[in-house]
Amino acid sequence: MPYPSRLLTGLLATYLALSNVPLHAQQTPIDRKALVERHKVVNTKTDSLASLTVGNGTFAFTTDVTGLQSFPEYYQKGVSLGTQSEWGWHSFPNTNHYTVEESQREYLLNGRKIPYTVQVKAPERAKDAQDFLRANPHRLQLGNLGFVLLKKDGSKATIKDLRNIRQVLNPWTGEITSHFTLEGSPVDVITVGHQAEDLVAVQVKSPLLKQQRLKIALRFPFPTAQWDDTGVNYTQNDQHTSKIERQKGHTAVVSHKLDADQYFVGLLWNDDAAKLAPGRPHEFVLTPSKAQDTFEVSCRFTAANKTDTVPPFAAARTNSQTRWAGFWTSGGAVDFSGTTDPRAAELERRIVLSQYLIRAQTTGHFPPQETGLTYNSWFGKPHLEMHWWHDMHYGLWGRTDLLEESLEWYLRPEIQAGAKAIAKRQGFEGMRWQKMTDNQGKEAPSSVGAFLIWQQPHPIYMAELVYRAHKNPAVLKKYQEMVFATAEFMASYPFYEKDKDRYILGKGVIPAQERFKAEETFNPTYELVYWHWALNVAQQWRERAGLSRNAKWDEIIKKLSTLPQANGVYLAAESAPDSYTNPEYKTDHPSVFGALGMMPATGQQDAATMRRTFDLIWKDWSWDKTWGWDFPMTAMTATRLGMPDKAVDALLMKVHTNVYLPNGHNFQDDRLRIYLPGNGGLLAAIALMCAGYDGSTEATPGIPKDWKVKWEGLQKMP
Repeated sequence: MPYPSRLLTGLLATYLALSNVPLHAQQTPIDRKALVERHKVVNTKTDSLASLTVGNGTFAFTTDVTGLQSFPEYYQKGVSLGTQSEWGWHSFPNTNHYTVEESQREYLLNGRKIPYTVQVKAPERAKDAQDFLRANPHRLQLGNLGFVLLKKDGSKATIKDLRNIRQVLNPWTGEITSHFTLEGSPVDVITVGHQAEDLVAVQVKSPLLKQQRLKIALRFPFPTAQWDDTGVNYTQNDQHTSKIERQKGHTAVVSHKLDADQYFVGLLWNDDAAKLAPGRPHEFVLTPSKAQDTFEVSCRFTAANKTDTVPPFAAARTNSQTRWAGFWTSGGAVDFSGTTDPRAAELERRIVLSQYLIRAQTTGHFPPQETGLTYNSWFGKPHLEMHWWHDMHYGLWGRTDLLEESLEWYLRPEIQAGAKAIAKRQGFEGMRWQKMTDNQGKEAPSSVGAFLIWQQPHPIYMAELVYRAHKNPAVLKKYQEMVFATAEFMASYPFYEKDKDRYILGKGVIPAQERFKAEETFNPTYELVYWHWALNVAQQWRERAGLSRNAKWDEIIKKLSTLPQANGVYLAAESAPDSYTNPEYKTDHPSVFGALGMMPATGQQDAATMRRTFDLIWKDWSWDKTWGWDFPMTAMTATRLGMPDKAVDALLMKVHTNVYLPNGHNFQDDRLRIYLPGNGGLLAAIALMCAGYDGSTEATPGIPKDWKVKWEGLQKMP
């Protein structure tokens, strides 16, 4: 979440950006409130994929149709009812003293042995070690806050007992309003998330309150340590502890302790006669008095036992309204309302709701996990190659202050120490950025992730966007050592083939298209371009700092292998001449598009060859075996090749991994019901399609000529 000073910085950046926007985009300012509010989310039935979220970027709370988390089991296989924060992590005790070295294996690559941290299958202890290290630490589901609804006969209501459902999320205010009836009695709920506290606040109005048939319960699940955690594990009650630390008047503090980890929940309500008492194991039930038919409660999660006052509902609501309006009136905006193509309204909906979801879930001080702060994927651990897709768009949407929130993670001493240790262990220089990591920056064992390299230039790319936004010497000073150390690894990683007088990437690399064996693969096309571009940018940073160019970096740039091609098209990698004949190689990410899409023209690419490559992949790819960010990447390439119709077609391609649910989430499959890199990628592609890229002169180069679009506050992509 932005601090007030950063919000002002964002507003100033927007003003300065607008002063440089082409006249066609300035003529009629966009009515931003109308733009956002025409994409309110409305639920009129129960749907496990339609849950809604309030959050501030570092804390998020996802609700069911009641406005709280009353029926988490119903949603566990859909968009589950998560309560997660960036600080909420847990580790089971390492009683067997596993070490990361036990999951490391040496690979003979280019004549020398290099250790990688992988998923080993034998011996048994090594396998147990890698299993433990992948699962620990894991992100916590902090708790379920939901209604206890009682029927007239005293039995608990189920979700099937609810009638007349109408629930609305207004992204402009960050508010969820929920209405339903139980046996004819109405219940009306307003749910908000505080933007400066890890707090959810709710107001409920219902005659059920005076009948004491509506209560509020806080329940703590136990972590599963599985690949995902949907927050409904209510077993193993004896392995954690929870209790009411104190209760006085209309306030209480509850603690939850798991092994060495503990956190607290502060509660504030508006009925002095209401009481909090234990219910089921690890459950605490707040029962309002019979005095009124309106009840308000705020629930704040903290890592420390705070004694200051919990903000009441009214304050939290005002805070949410003010801060969300500040977000929507800063940065960029895109309006397709003048377009008659029926697809335009759907694309605009995706753009608005993607901004809301990413701002609410993944704008913290750590690279985010792929399922945000809703439920765990990969044990809640972030994947650094996805950081570009999550957050890079902020640099194009005039919100670099939000980009910097997570970019600063790369400056932390403990994070850099881990990256330096990986590079040193493998015989390289500088810092090799982790792929699958955790809140402490440790490397998790991964037989794929250990060999990925396309996350390496990301910090340079994002730092460059920050510099372009401000052109401030302070930005150079802040990030230059990180940029230089990143480049040092990039310059030491390529292998020099003396007989060909060239440098190659690999062997020992898995491209962004994760279909190739590390030991055999070299010179993936996209990575070659990214390496060349990032080293050039690092040299520019040296020159901006008054330093001479690094001779070694220039040698790599000059002698880096040319892009591999055959039959007039670019290959996925030089080691894969069967890139388009092997069926397996026509699945997963068509990452060759990244070479001229995510990346600008660097002098390495030939536009005609890329156009032929585009046409081949468009017609003959297994699009049903792709991921959510593949469609924005395709749109980026189409834009740079001058094919705006194909760019829009790509963004709206009818493939199950390109589905955007009514709540705005990008659906993938039964395992990944939400996938925020798809949302972030969409926003990056739209910025490119509207504002263009360095050297482009055409207005809205990625928008079809018969569409009418208004945009403001967007920046050109490199």
